[in-house]
Amino acid sequence: MKACSFVPAATQMIYDMGLEQDLYGVTFECPSDKPKIVRSILEDNNYTSEEIDRIISEYKKSDKSLYYVEMDLLQSVAPDVVFTQSVCDVCQIGTSYVERAIGSLTPYPQIVPLMPRNLENVFRNALEIAEAFGKPENGVQYINQLNERIDNIIDTLRKHRSPLRRVMVMEWMKPIYNCGHWIPYQISLAGGADALSNPSGYSVVTSWDRVVEYNPEVLVVAPCGFNVERAAKEVEVLTTLSGWNDLNCVVSGQVYVADADLFTQPCAAGLVDGIEVLAALFHPQIFEVPTRLTHKAAKFTDLLTAHTV
Repeated sequence: MKACSFVPAATQMIYDMGLEQDLYGVTFECPSDKPKIVRSILEDNNYTSEEIDRIISEYKKSDKSLYYVEMDLLQSVAPDVVFTQSVCDVCQIGTSYVERAIGSLTPYPQIVPLMPRNLENVFRNALEIAEAFGKPENGVQYINQLNERIDNIIDTLRKHRSPLRRVMVMEWMKPIYNCGHWIPYQISLAGGADALSNPSGYSVVTSWDRVVEYNPEVLVVAPCGFNVERAAKEVEVLTTLSGWNDLNCVVSGQVYVADADLFTQPCAAGLVDGIEVLAALFHPQIFEVPTRLTHKAAKFTDLLTAHTV
């Protein structure tokens, strides 16, 4: 069997479950050395978050895709199955575009659209991927291991009778976006509550006045598509907002910047990594960020200091 994954999160899960021997094509963002069949006009750029938002808005208005398919590569691979996504055409190439692009392939491959809205859906997607490869047992083992890690966090929170922290996870800085889809479920499992979030729904532009009124105890800034290093170039924009210095999270020094792939990419293991990181940020007295993930989160004040030196 020959498979192509046009979803970075699906690609990572394929590797996590030991199924990569049948993977023959991926996207430019995928953690893989397989042929890059899907590209984007936004790759290899140095746009600011504001410029990226403007470009995306313009393309959405004109009904254009930010992504394109290298058809020669796709035809040479001639996949039997293609994994796509139907959650966000901004974050990744959408199923409808892929269907048009592969229409000329003979035989026509099976398309497996992944449509996660919450954490349970993401875990189910992992099982669907393993099933498509003919290795359902790999998926079951994978999910069982992840559930054990989640159970350990829940048991520790209960043991210490830890109260829920009032938090916000911010998906974009200019304009400000709240968090949606599976991220609110990550927050809950980590011992937090984000009243500005949109569980199982899309993230939306959120006014700064709402954030100030909500006054989170912990703020995690994780701009979609950015890692800590990339986000650090723009975090100063938040400090210019009215009322910033009066927020509880700022006064207590509990503002953090984190890699977006811990949250916005629906890879089951990556999201569990995100839960573990959030638990340590929300409840540092009982959790520590796992050593292998310490580079994926940083204190906001440390980044500001490094950026101004």
